[in-house]
Amino acid sequence: MIIRAQAYPRAGLIGNPSDGYFGKTISFVFRNFRAEVVLYETPEIEILFNTRDHSRFKDMHHLVEDVRLFGYYGGIRLLKAAIKRFHDYCRDQGIALEDRNFTIRYDTSIPSQVGLAGSSAIITACLRALMQFYGVCIPKPIQANLILSVEKHELGISAGLQDRVAQVYEGLVYMDFNRELITHQGYGHYEPLPLELLPPLYIAYRTDLSESSDVFHNDIRSRFERGEPDVIAAMAFWADLTDQVRALLLKGEGQAIGSLLNASFERRRQIYKLSAGNIAMVEAARSVGASAKFTGSGGAIVGTYADEAMFQRLVRALEKNHVKVFKPDFSPTREDAHDS
Repeated sequence: MIIRAQAYPRAGLIGNPSDGYFGKTISFVFRNFRAEVVLYETPEIEILFNTRDHSRFKDMHHLVEDVRLFGYYGGIRLLKAAIKRFHDYCRDQGIALEDRNFTIRYDTSIPSQVGLAGSSAIITACLRALMQFYGVCIPKPIQANLILSVEKHELGISAGLQDRVAQVYEGLVYMDFNRELITHQGYGHYEPLPLELLPPLYIAYRTDLSESSDVFHNDIRSRFERGEPDVIAAMAFWADLTDQVRALLLKGEGQAIGSLLNASFERRRQIYKLSAGNIAMVEAARSVGASAKFTGSGGAIVGTYADEAMFQRLVRALEKNHVKVFKPDFSPTREDAHDS
């Protein structure tokens, strides 16, 4: 039995990064890229290397570029940590796992470290494969918590729930991370919304602007925990924008959300230290009339555009700066994990 499980990148449409600070967000999953995990039964447990995990380099420049794109540990650590957390969850829940071993490998086409949740997609696909292999059912809100714990507690990566909720539920999801709600039930309020409510959207990214979420979020975390008024107010502002966008979508006025996306970025610019290249990418998109904000931690943007003519102008404006632009693929079905 060969199990193939997939997970897809997500774009934070509005509200991020308030998800890590008891705020609200709306995110969507798209299928232009994907992470896939392949798992099959074998006498021993073995994790196979991906090209991101190699240790042979043609020269020093190649090594440095590899570290810049994929870090020092590649994706193997993600699989190891995900398997450990799955085991711990089953043990704690009294779920007896069959005495079976497996070989597992991953592959991914998701651009690395540009705020599209590529790492959590690998973990999500791994969890799906393990659940199918051992016949374990885990409620979706708990799956998201588990995936977050892999990164946050096992690997020490700063992260919030938004990415994991979006990738578990898929589609378009409104999320409320109210502190009292999370304290009471252990997770937030997650509301899937029809993808048909969305206006025309584009996504654009460039890998030379990538930086890890850990670097991006660390200073804001400490400022939030110290109760800095500007940071506290910004999180409330982004949460309120999320409710405004949700209301417009539900009223069928999705084309009107562009100004709110722009407002989100302007508030971010006020309290974050942003690179000149990231700012230039946003401003280039706005120069043709499109809206723009970060999809996540920087390196990729999402926004609205009016029509095909504007989209073509957007492509031309951004490609001058070596920025890749595409329309998100909202195919209606996901290749669910299956036996073959």
